[in-house]
Amino acid sequence: MSDTRQPPGSQAPRPEPIRFFGTTWVDHDGHYALRRAGLAAGSLLAAAVGTFLLKLGFEGLLIADVGSTLSWIIVVIFAISAALAFRHTWKGFTAGPGADSDPTVESSMRNIKAIGFIGVLLAWFCRSLIEAPGEKRRRAEYERARELYERRRATRTGNPAARKRQGKRRG
Repeated sequence: MSDTRQPPGSQAPRPEPIRFFGTTWVDHDGHYALRRAGLAAGSLLAAAVGTFLLKLGFEGLLIADVGSTLSWIIVVIFAISAALAFRHTWKGFTAGPGADSDPTVESSMRNIKAIGFIGVLLAWFCRSLIEAPGEKRRRAEYERARELYERRRATRTGNPAARKRQGKRRG
């Protein structure tokens, strides 16, 4: 029996689904490799399209003649936002979302990720070359939960209710 299929009513831990992969990351089944390749290609293509659109926006600033200082400030803002978004997204794949931050930081990072969306897309691309994004962290959590479950299950022997009745008998 596979780790992902369990009898109904079972208390065994279940793997958490990963976006675009579901639970196929557990056994690398269900076209897992094809999904990783598709995610890598899709995120790289989306990053290229996003870069092209930003280039068009920058050219629009040059045509509007807003001044070279403002144009370069905008480029620097997008570059810094992309770098921060890449770092935060990458850290989320390994350490988990909000591992060491409070909700206000997460809220402000949402805005930076929106501005630096190219960094987010490149993080998804790079991580999908290695594994399903977040797979390593989820696998460690799942294996730890299964280990604890097996340990708890192994220490139980027999019916606990029957043991209590046996202790109360006199005779």
